[in-house]
Amino acid sequence: MDPAQEKAEAEAFLHSLINKTLRVHTTDSRIFVGTFKCTDPKSNVILAVTHEYRPPSIDKVGEAAAHSGDDTVKMNMTSRYLGLIVIPGRYIVKMEVEEFVSQLKS
Repeated sequence: MDPAQEKAEAEAFLHSLINKTLRVHTTDSRIFVGTFKCTDPKSNVILAVTHEYRPPSIDKVGEAAAHSGDDTVKMNMTSRYLGLIVIPGRYIVKMEVEEFVSQLKS
C-alpha cells in the first residue's frame, strides 16, 4: 500500500470517529469520556461534553484497606464534568470507541 493510500484510509477512519463517544486513557491513570471533535498533526485530541474519571489516591486506598476487614478493597473512581478539552497526544496511552449494540448498523 502506498503512503498516499495509507493517509487516505487513516483520514477516513478519523472522520468515521467524529461525534462518537471516546474513552481516552492517559499516562497518569485518568480516563476522559467525551465526544470526539477533532485531532491535529501533533496527535492532540479534542473532546466535547467530557467527564474526567480518576482512581483514588494511594493514601485513600491505604486508609480504606486499614479500615476494611477483607483482603480486597473496592473503591469508586471520582469524576467531574470538564466540557470541551484538549488532551495532548504525548499523554494518551489508549483510546476506545464506546459503542452499544443499539448503535451498530446491521
